[in-house]
Amino acid sequence: MMKKVFEFFGLNRSILGMLFLVILVGLGEKMAERFLPLYLLALGGSVYAVGALNALDNLLSALYSFPGGYLSEKLGYKRALIVFTAIAMGGYLIVILIPSWVAVFIGSFFFISWTAISLPAVMSLVSKVVPKEKRTMGVSVHSLIRRIPMALGPVIGGIFIAAMGKVQGIRIAFLCAFGLAFIAILTFWKLVEDQPASKPLKIKEAWGAISPSLRNLLISDILIRFAEQIPYAFVVVWVVEIQQFSALQFGILTTIEMATAMAVYIPIAYLADRTRKKPFVLMTFIFFTFFPLALMFAKSFLALVFVFILRGLKEFGEPTRKSLIMDLAPEDKKAATFGTYYLIRDVVVSGAALTSAYWWHLAPEVNFLVAFGCGIVGTLFFLVKGKDS
Repeated sequence: MMKKVFEFFGLNRSILGMLFLVILVGLGEKMAERFLPLYLLALGGSVYAVGALNALDNLLSALYSFPGGYLSEKLGYKRALIVFTAIAMGGYLIVILIPSWVAVFIGSFFFISWTAISLPAVMSLVSKVVPKEKRTMGVSVHSLIRRIPMALGPVIGGIFIAAMGKVQGIRIAFLCAFGLAFIAILTFWKLVEDQPASKPLKIKEAWGAISPSLRNLLISDILIRFAEQIPYAFVVVWVVEIQQFSALQFGILTTIEMATAMAVYIPIAYLADRTRKKPFVLMTFIFFTFFPLALMFAKSFLALVFVFILRGLKEFGEPTRKSLIMDLAPEDKKAATFGTYYLIRDVVVSGAALTSAYWWHLAPEVNFLVAFGCGIVGTLFFLVKGKDS
């Protein structure tokens, strides 16, 4: 019975070790990181500091993606993931020890893009230890498990803030993040099998490995990330500071969002592995597009519940999109191609994120409408130009 369950979900010892790492590091990360905009404002930072942090997140995600893929192939995914987690722990320590909004920016260089730098290694692990016909399921299980800390972390962080205030509560959250990451490294080292290192691609070679079909997906994805990132850092500000709901209520909304995403992952993965992937990716882009518009009109907590359900549905085809990237990438260089894809995407998107404070300064509604417009263009482009593997 258990063997059939493991086969259905594409699970093995190495996948379980990776999932345990994702849960523990993610739990610590999300109980603190989701409230960083509030932390910056509480420490005297401006809305432009919030916008700059969001832009930094995207820029670091971009700059770290290719090194993440490069090191994954050079060191092997096991050693690479341990190194990336240890680096994030150093960033946590900076924020714990120095209660300053400047320290947040310094620490961010180490922890804010753990997901970005580790994702090529994770996808490389999945592609090597999971059969191709189970690839979307493998990515979906990773995405589902990653949403568990995303759902629980903000609630725990909201409780810390309610009990100790914004500054002290978030510092305690970072202390918990440090401890959980340490436990994760020890467990991951014991469970995951070693992988032989391979010769990494140079960035020019990796760009040449991106096919025209993958480039069309990349262009669409960039426009959709504009729709996500322009309002991203200000969602918590809109809910807590403007709509006057509590940090704990925001945490509950985030839990609802993640529970929605988790509910759709496995059924969609099952279908996507057996049918065309494009329709699932297209639906994801539609949900991304309409979230900022719906948020703008939500004035009650009940309305926000439905809006965050919509936000959770944007994960409808995200694992399918990642699986499509792997399908379109060369079989022996998936980590480097994955890293190059995210390098290009996030460098461009960081520019849009940097403008988010400007749009917000004009009016929050302007921020949301610009994001919505970007989403419409990206969705239509993928509808016309997007291809299946």
